[in-house]
Amino acid sequence: MKRALLVAASLLSMAQAVQAAPVRDAHWALLGNQLFPAMLDLGASTAQEAPALQDVLARRRVRFDACQHETACVLRAASWSDAEIASVASLAAKRPATAWRKVSLADDGVAAQLTRELRGLNSIIAVYGQGAAPRYPKIDGPLEAVGSKLFNDSVADAVLLGEASEEEPALALDPSLAMALALLDVNDRSEAVAFEPLEAKFNADALARARTLDWSQYRYTAIVVPGMGPENLATPLSARGKLRVRLAAQRFAQGDVAFVMMSGASVHPKGSRFVEAVEMRKALMERYGVPADRIIIEPYARHTTTNLRNATRRLIALGAPLGRDGLVITDVDQSRYIGSPEFDKRNLQELGYQPATIGARISPTELVFRPAAASARMDPKDPLDP
Repeated sequence: MKRALLVAASLLSMAQAVQAAPVRDAHWALLGNQLFPAMLDLGASTAQEAPALQDVLARRRVRFDACQHETACVLRAASWSDAEIASVASLAAKRPATAWRKVSLADDGVAAQLTRELRGLNSIIAVYGQGAAPRYPKIDGPLEAVGSKLFNDSVADAVLLGEASEEEPALALDPSLAMALALLDVNDRSEAVAFEPLEAKFNADALARARTLDWSQYRYTAIVVPGMGPENLATPLSARGKLRVRLAAQRFAQGDVAFVMMSGASVHPKGSRFVEAVEMRKALMERYGVPADRIIIEPYARHTTTNLRNATRRLIALGAPLGRDGLVITDVDQSRYIGSPEFDKRNLQELGYQPATIGARISPTELVFRPAAASARMDPKDPLDP
């Protein structure tokens, strides 16, 4: 009798375990939606609607299973070939627009959006799993030295973490999603979501003001101030960063600009705890008295290219008319660079488009710019600055 009761209790426990909901990681959900919105959306409903897509994914699953949990093999299996990317993008593009639930169709189409996401996923695997050189080694890359025992151990642990996380429904489309998020996680690279929800947490005062604003009363929608990190870990705001804040405060005092936008992440030096946009906002308020409801922070841009790209995204969130000009205010050297053909070339190389039309350089430290709507598209070529 006692044995029968134990067996019954064991069976009940197993049944409860089977019925239990999958464990969900809130951080991964946020990061996945930020970096791979179309992929996660695609994974929500493909079983019945796209047999050809399922064939591609099934072949990838066979490749994963054949690795038998061997780290290097799993990472190779996680990478997407050009043919696989083209196939998935083409098949997914055949879905009706109403089938996409989480992500708006990109201005250049969902196939282009999926291609960008998968290229970004490959970049994560290559840099953080296989030790490839990042685009900017001074600020990017894994925590541990590539090739060291600590690096190899962390990659192996990331693979185990990814394999343990495949049950999450949002990541069910392909194991590579869990692998990419695990690699970022073990390297503490969560910059892409560090401030979410950005508008509610950090820009609420400015958003409230923008809702009642008559934009026609201002010549410029915003001053964009790119950050400049210090060269040591102890300094919150560099000397050049302080200069840029002062220049912005002086220009804002003229009264013909609606908002000041501080743009820049925790970039220089690598490992810095200080976020350029946050520190510049603090200085602008405490030292120059600019009120919080006239300041926007954009704490994700890691390069001059994405300063302007991300500025457009924040202007859209404000409801600003994109057909009106803004100003970029910075030091003389960077101002000259932003207005140069060299900067245009870099935008095309790194973003694939111009994030803004650069107009007149009306002073040595001021440039007029007109935002480009293409900047609104998701663009995870640099996975830490999507």
